[in-house]
Amino acid sequence: MNNTFTYIGPFMGKPRMVKSDAWKKRPVVERYWAIKDFMILQASLQKFKLRETFQAVIWIPMPKSWSKKKKIAMAGSPHRQVPDADNLIKAVQDILLKEDSHVWKFCVSKHWQGDVYSIDYKIMIENIKS
Repeated sequence: MNNTFTYIGPFMGKPRMVKSDAWKKRPVVERYWAIKDFMILQASLQKFKLRETFQAVIWIPMPKSWSKKKKIAMAGSPHRQVPDADNLIKAVQDILLKEDSHVWKFCVSKHWQGDVYSIDYKIMIENIKS
């Protein structure tokens, strides 16, 4: 098993599910399920299994509307906007764990992605010894 995992791709927090999602497919829910399948595939290919203690760094793409100068200035700086770090990491746990109640320690940070031309999220997770 690998101790680290890097996910590169679209990402979002888990949407609030309603009963009608079983038969009425909302686009936001369909998008989440597609992202979930893609993340599980990447974890499988990297032979990664999330453990009960981990640290994660979430790199969030910069808006296309920002100037190149602003993107360079903001590269790597803390991301202090929505989506919230706790919502994003909860989605990661829901995707990569069958049962997330055994997680007792994690550290999460989120930053503006340094690559000026990148358009996807980059999530780097490392299991730590408990």
